[in-house]
Amino acid sequence: MKKYIKEIIVLFLQLFMFYVFPLFAGPTDAIAMVLLILLSTFILSFIIGIISSHRIKALYPPVIAVLFIPSVFIYYNESALVHSVWYMVVSSIGLLAGFAFRIIIQKTLKKKG
Repeated sequence: MKKYIKEIIVLFLQLFMFYVFPLFAGPTDAIAMVLLILLSTFILSFIIGIISSHRIKALYPPVIAVLFIPSVFIYYNESALVHSVWYMVVSSIGLLAGFAFRIIIQKTLKKKG
């Protein structure tokens, strides 16, 4: 469990965005809130792709999609269930981009060192 502490911290940040952040958004800020949560999902999955050296990071996108589903019934209505697919797609793209960035940085550092 201790070896996954970085991943757990990022996961808690994502949970904050899904469950606490909507409490501060007004009813007119719904689209901006969805876009901000999508952006934070991309950034957090990019970070996971960079910092995580464990294979468990491949589970991050489906876990994010599943963790979003209860928030649909708390803050939104059933029509927002489709957003869980978007969060999975966005987190997959962010994870792959972060992993590619990590590989590029490692290769660059190997050439210099």
